[in-house]
Amino acid sequence: MSGARARRATLDALGAIGLWGTLALLGLKLRGVPPFLLVGCALLLGALCGLRGLRAGAVRGPVLLLGVYGLFAYHFCLFLALRLAPPVEANLLNYLWPLLIVVLSPALVPGARLGPRHVAGALLGFGGAALLVTGGRLGFAREGLLGYLLAVLAAFIWATYSLLSKRLGSFPTSAISSFCLASGLLSLGCHALFEPRYVPSAGELPFLVLIGLGPMGAAFYLWDRALKGGDPRVIGTLAYLTPLLSTVLLTAFGAGRLGGPALLAMGLIVGGAVVGTWPVGARAAAGRAEAGAQRR
Repeated sequence: MSGARARRATLDALGAIGLWGTLALLGLKLRGVPPFLLVGCALLLGALCGLRGLRAGAVRGPVLLLGVYGLFAYHFCLFLALRLAPPVEANLLNYLWPLLIVVLSPALVPGARLGPRHVAGALLGFGGAALLVTGGRLGFAREGLLGYLLAVLAAFIWATYSLLSKRLGSFPTSAISSFCLASGLLSLGCHALFEPRYVPSAGELPFLVLIGLGPMGAAFYLWDRALKGGDPRVIGTLAYLTPLLSTVLLTAFGAGRLGGPALLAMGLIVGGAVVGTWPVGARAAAGRAEAGAQRR
């Protein structure tokens, strides 16, 4: 993998993470919208982001199934988990997905091997996310067992979707438009079956558009490009910056506060990102320097 390609992949990953970091803040403005309706509308808007580059019949059936597995099945399991289990604990278990991307990379991506720095970085990131999400207070209730299992399943779905997207690698990123379209229609079907009828207000529409074009739209395209061009072990570690950015934005807009546990969590997440990614850059730089010396 060339250094330039790896840097582009890292920037794409950070772009997706940055957009996902705004999801909680935008979601506060839409907390009255039923979840499946929100996801359905947002994904249909997200489909517009890649529609221009998508040709009719360009997406094969198995590839489309992978996309529906990733985008629809993930959100379906996550929303059920948040309904059937305490949301703090369910959200924490959902944040296993970056760790699973790192751990499952050798099994699903040819040539990927786990080094101590990958595992250490991912564990530090998960520790930071756990502290950030729970505030240091955690209690799993027995009656929430099904919800917890669904949250873990959601994490597994997103991790395996991400890795399988890299393994296949043959479909264009514009195919994400088809994934969003199919998953959005399925989500609206779930809204019709499981949720009361709801019409978004005029004040909610701008935030719905922002979510659809940003964290539920462009972010998926950036994530696909990042995984196809980068190292999933590094990208999985970086993904723990998502809850950190989300917390910072909520605090900046008066919807949260930063206490001692949050600051410690930020240190763990940033430390995990450094541990998981820094040696890559260092080795690459050393390799370039050695190649330059040999040419001279």
